[in-house]
Amino acid sequence: MKFDNIFTDDPSSKSFAAGSVIFEKGTKGEEMYVIREGEVDILIEGCHLETISRDDIFGELCLIDQESRIASAVARTDCVVQAINKRRFLFLVQETPLFAIRVMKVLADRLRRVDVLLAKWELEKTSRERQNLAGR
Repeated sequence: MKFDNIFTDDPSSKSFAAGSVIFEKGTKGEEMYVIREGEVDILIEGCHLETISRDDIFGELCLIDQESRIASAVARTDCVVQAINKRRFLFLVQETPLFAIRVMKVLADRLRRVDVLLAKWELEKTSRERQNLAGR
């Protein structure tokens, strides 16, 4: 199941020019998005986390935990996204179990990538500490 297949007949979408900020870290999130066309960069504190494209989702955490955005999203290219508000998100989760599973898979994939990055960072940190101790 592809996310964008759910919205093929839905005319309500948003367009963003390349370089446009879709949302900023720390803002209240009212919607998540499915990319219908183009690419979006996900950034935290100016650090590039990933570039996502057609059929990818972003901004979903705020609909799940009602917290503010943890990252910023910027249109890498001209793009068209489908906005999904909380009401529609809950409907899709309840009425389309494959949608819920697909969202969970996206979250699991992102968590795994972050785990790998943290492990690499910890190894590099430990290596630097050892080098500093050996240099004394």
